[in-house]
Amino acid sequence: MSQQVVVVGAGYAGAGTVKAFEDAIEPGEAELTWVSDTDYHLVLHEAHRVIRKPEVESKVAIPVEEIKGDDTNFLKGRVTDIDTDERVVHTRDGDEIDYDYLLVAVGSATAFFGIDGLREHALTLKTLDDAREIHQAVKTAGQEATTTDPAKVLIGGAGLSGIQSAGEIAEYRDDHKAPIDIEIVEGLDSVFPNNDPEVQGAIRKRLDQKGIAVSTGEFISKVDEHAVYLGGAEAEYYGEDGEGDAPDYEEIDFSEDLVMEYDVLLWTGGITGQPEIDDFHLDADERSNRVYAESTFETSDDRVFAIGDTALVDQGDDDVAPPTAQAAWQAAEVAGENLARAVRGAPLKSWRHEDKGTLISVGEEAVAHDVQAGGVEVPINTFGGPTAKALKKAVASRWIADVSGYGRALNAWSDM
Repeated sequence: MSQQVVVVGAGYAGAGTVKAFEDAIEPGEAELTWVSDTDYHLVLHEAHRVIRKPEVESKVAIPVEEIKGDDTNFLKGRVTDIDTDERVVHTRDGDEIDYDYLLVAVGSATAFFGIDGLREHALTLKTLDDAREIHQAVKTAGQEATTTDPAKVLIGGAGLSGIQSAGEIAEYRDDHKAPIDIEIVEGLDSVFPNNDPEVQGAIRKRLDQKGIAVSTGEFISKVDEHAVYLGGAEAEYYGEDGEGDAPDYEEIDFSEDLVMEYDVLLWTGGITGQPEIDDFHLDADERSNRVYAESTFETSDDRVFAIGDTALVDQGDDDVAPPTAQAAWQAAEVAGENLARAVRGAPLKSWRHEDKGTLISVGEEAVAHDVQAGGVEVPINTFGGPTAKALKKAVASRWIADVSGYGRALNAWSDM
């Protein structure tokens, strides 16, 4: 009887692993079951496009039936428990899936860092439904505003997601001549924190050109239904990847003298592991709620692998892989092959993330930094213009082509 392999999750890590495993396995060696709570793969690093134009969702949401092979079984359901002793995956709907080898790639959840009122009042961008909700909130706010009393959209966090979302909201504002003021709020001292000042400056320049205000150096202390309250920059910040010590706001004496009213609040300030991780019975980091994984993607259970935002994948020297689409994409190629190797009892491959640079959009503009094209580093360190925009389109289109096909990639090109 062939062995049972289960992949959980339809993000970059899950979808990429499915494709890689199908390529690596021989007929009859194993049966693959793919489980996800959505029946599509979301090209998450382009999901912000839906904020401006909802019709783009058909370009960034790829049905799983277009991705998987005919021999792969797909089950729609949210995994809530893993019985590692019996090797059974349980879903919320009561399904039970047996496995010999399991790969967990359930992504991440938004981290709210215990900020009072933030979870209750802020929108987030993790799913297609989130993007639709942001679009509708911005649209409604713009329709109800006037030129003398414009709507106020605040974005918490000046990482990739916050910057790109702000850019799409600005394009929507300009397309519809909507009276909307947009401002990014970042607790650290610059946009795109902890990165090269050259790329930070290039991004800030384009934000300024799009009329997007930026406030840095003050953390959000609490939120209510009308305003965010800033203060407490002395608190240690998790960082864009969700690592570090959570600020204990109850122990900080906030002056709360800086209040920013809003009509729409979008929070993009960090990630944490999915809440179900506690029920997966795998060794995980207590602070970030992400599973520990070796460079082979093996976890504390040698039959269970983990990659993507779900995992803290060892990279040596006490370092872990970044929680980015780029890293998940790279890891999936090796993870799929390792699942096939595990089925055969062959040695597993180790993986090391290779940083191929950063591509970030600010509406119709783009910035490229330390990028590689065809494995060759581009000689100019940071640049924008048509070349940066074309590179960003090319990366998104290549991923879509890899998981679906060139026809869909070509169709998506103009909206990437």
